[in-house]
Amino acid sequence: MPSGPAAPLLFVSIIIPTFNEGSHIGRLLAHLRAINGADAAVELVVADGGSLDDTAAEAAAHGARVVQCPRRGRAAQLNHGAARATGQILYFLHADSLPPATLLPDLRAAVATGAVAGCYRLRFDEPHWFLAANAWFTRFNFNGIRYGDQSLFVRREVFERAGGYREQLQLLEDQEIVGRLRQHGPFRVLPGYIVTSARKYRRNGIYRLQAVFALLTGLFWLGVPQARLVQLYQRLVRG
Repeated sequence: MPSGPAAPLLFVSIIIPTFNEGSHIGRLLAHLRAINGADAAVELVVADGGSLDDTAAEAAAHGARVVQCPRRGRAAQLNHGAARATGQILYFLHADSLPPATLLPDLRAAVATGAVAGCYRLRFDEPHWFLAANAWFTRFNFNGIRYGDQSLFVRREVFERAGGYREQLQLLEDQEIVGRLRQHGPFRVLPGYIVTSARKYRRNGIYRLQAVFALLTGLFWLGVPQARLVQLYQRLVRG
């Protein structure tokens, strides 16, 4: 017997928060256009925090819908972009990270098989052994190693039910939301890899910056106030 019509593809909104990312956003959007191909069930939303460079113009020239956010800050920008996106799957992506060519089928398959949220494993664009070792651990499914560089997908209704990102958090908002999303169903670490820039490691020193990140993460989970964490970050991290 002939099968019925195929179910429509789940619509994916790719949401990218930016601030002065003119040197990266064009490369990312060109990459996304190439891997998305002729797929019509996807949109690119750049949530800009008032960039002073050509980020917005560059994003628009590459076919993204640019939304200007009333507040700067990654959590606030991600929420603002999500509120203006139309997809059934929300995919939050940093401007200096490149997802694999299997992005759209990966996300749709994960959601179709029960995942409410998830992320990719990580690779850096720097072949240093220490970064490779750190990235290796991102295959494990526990909150302590979940960072925004791994990107995040989530079903829209789950994102809304969980209350979105906590806008009062200026650091580690990506790690905090994962714990709340897990309360609504399975969180899945996909077998593919997203490649992210090691530019901050190159500027700050690989071992030094990793020690700073470990310190900030530990203090965050110990309940140190955000204002203090931000002060430490600004004092210890260049660029």
